[in-house]
Amino acid sequence: MSTAGQAIKCKAAVAWEPGKPLSIEDVEVAPPKAHEVRIKVVATGVCHTDWEYLYENNKGMKFRPFPLVLGHEAAGIVESVGPGVTKFSPGDQVIPLFLPECQECERCRSPKTNHCRKNWANMQGGVMADGTSRISFQGQQLYQFLGVSSFSQYTVVPDTSLTKIRSDAPLDKVFLLGCGVSTGYGAAVKTGKVEKDSTCAVFGLGAVGLAAVMGCKVAGARRIIGIDINPEKFDKAIALGATECVNPRDHEKPIQEVVLEMTNGGVDFAVECVGSPFVMTAALESTTEAWGLCVIAGGTETETMDVAVEKILMGRTLKGTYFGGWKGVQDIPKLVDEYMNKKLKLDVFITNHLPLAKINQAFDCLGSGNGIRTVINL
Repeated sequence: MSTAGQAIKCKAAVAWEPGKPLSIEDVEVAPPKAHEVRIKVVATGVCHTDWEYLYENNKGMKFRPFPLVLGHEAAGIVESVGPGVTKFSPGDQVIPLFLPECQECERCRSPKTNHCRKNWANMQGGVMADGTSRISFQGQQLYQFLGVSSFSQYTVVPDTSLTKIRSDAPLDKVFLLGCGVSTGYGAAVKTGKVEKDSTCAVFGLGAVGLAAVMGCKVAGARRIIGIDINPEKFDKAIALGATECVNPRDHEKPIQEVVLEMTNGGVDFAVECVGSPFVMTAALESTTEAWGLCVIAGGTETETMDVAVEKILMGRTLKGTYFGGWKGVQDIPKLVDEYMNKKLKLDVFITNHLPLAKINQAFDCLGSGNGIRTVINL
């Protein structure tokens, strides 16, 4: 029996308040309205951004309203579409996008940016274009995270925040392209435009950092230095292309000074994937004078980075990247193709599989630095 046009009852992991574990609840997901798509979420990951909004909601992050259904890195199947939707049909395999691409606005038409703002303000506030959420619990509205909320067996997203992918792609692998891997990989190859035979340093070896290492390798970098305070991440970094790894805690000098000594003056490219202003400064200062480029891929929204003007005057460039610079609707299907053609690695990032009922274990792993990505199978 078709569920189109009807509310769907399903399970979701609800964040009732900041700092508290998620609670598995029976929720109701309303049918999609105009230019909206309801999808059955097949696989989702717990990204560090989810962890930050749950456990550090007032530290470096803008406040999001609670109760909230987190989750934004996912893949699923279209269940039904609302009025006016022309690019999606029931049964399509899709990846939801926390950064929309309407393909019509000035920013979407420009090759200079991927910062579409279609429905942006509402999505940041946890609601859809009409100012309401599609997910509720016993009549109470549950806010949607970044317009996605993939910690629910079903969710509704704007049709501009969704991209269709090939039907043979394994959803429990390509969901990674919804955030972490795309961000890090793009920080290197798209935003940073890492050059062949260059030297690189990647600060932070979580999913985003490891993907940045992979991107530097694909770009043909000659030397790739992976930097993290957790040496358990080093083997994966080496497997993905790092030529050496450094633990800042093994040195008395600031890590930027260590990198400057290792490279006789600094790296050509640095990618910061921690989200710490302190580390951002270190990454910038680890680059060489005259042409060094530092890309900030780590997430913090309210903190301030300390930059010595001289470091910029001497020819360094500081750039930020959001979602790796990719235009989601047109670029993510291409990245899926790269994975299917064995040009892009994803499996190595997955370190655990858990059902939705055990999602708090995935948050514990992420918070403690154990593992890279846990797949939550819905």
